[in-house]
Amino acid sequence: MGSWKQALAACLAWFVVSCVTPPAGLPEGPYVLVLGTAQDGGLPQLGCRRTCCETARKDPHKKRLVTSLLLVDPRSGQRWLFDASPDLPEQVERARGHGGPGPDAPGRPALFDGIFLTHAHLGHYTGLLQLGREAYGTQTTPIVATPSMLEFLEREGPWNLLFEAGHASAVPLEPGETMALSPDLAVTAWSVPHRHEFSDTVCFVIQGPGASLLYLPDIDKPGIDKWERWDRSLAAVLGQVDYALIDGTFFGPDELPGRDMSEVPHPFIVETLRELQPLVPAERRKVWFTHLNHSNPAADPKSDAAEFVRASGAHVLAEGQILAL
Repeated sequence: MGSWKQALAACLAWFVVSCVTPPAGLPEGPYVLVLGTAQDGGLPQLGCRRTCCETARKDPHKKRLVTSLLLVDPRSGQRWLFDASPDLPEQVERARGHGGPGPDAPGRPALFDGIFLTHAHLGHYTGLLQLGREAYGTQTTPIVATPSMLEFLEREGPWNLLFEAGHASAVPLEPGETMALSPDLAVTAWSVPHRHEFSDTVCFVIQGPGASLLYLPDIDKPGIDKWERWDRSLAAVLGQVDYALIDGTFFGPDELPGRDMSEVPHPFIVETLRELQPLVPAERRKVWFTHLNHSNPAADPKSDAAEFVRASGAHVLAEGQILAL
């Protein structure tokens, strides 16, 4: 694949920079638009007949798409996707008016100036197939991921067809490295413990001109003090960012009847809040839980679980939310 600097230079050649006036009410500088907040199966989830999913089928306001973010720089019209979820078609529509190619752009222009991938699990990369010739058939879109993730995509079908047909180009970003998107906008990858069947896992820190944001949808490690198994202190990480969008897959230990939740390595929201309790309120307010499983009661803003999160000072991430950078 060559060096990441060479690959980055190649992908930058595809970036179309144009002066764009942001729609009314949007930040003039870079911002993140939340496109989805659910765990890989979404809400409602396939085959689920529990109240949580049946209610979401009847009331679209309770529906949640799979976790994904859009980073937008309205100064240039550029935008970058973070995780290509199975809900990509609907999320592309949610992203309308937030940068991207104009309505008169010829052919099948790249919908994003780059797609950053955290890892190779269902909810985080399978939407890439929508860019292939069976669907959108995009012009070349840079895929930014770790060398391990890119090696998997370029080796295994059907993902390899995206690269062979020119719909995607590989832009490696090693854990610990930073990629500059503009003079005052950059993305850094950090290694994260998670199941590594096909690739390693990273989270991303987006540094804007006025604020920084952590995107950490998946972390898991067996043990009681699950956050202590990461090589970074959660408290220290919060001291480095202004927004922390973190793994809130499960709320607590009683969420999945019939399953031993002690075997679930994701940190429960109640465990994370216990970890945050000694921190000052300003630090707790930086935390936004995302990647919510369909069974997670905090997905309902009117639930006791959601109120418990709010009372702690933290938040449950809402879809369509905009966070200025």
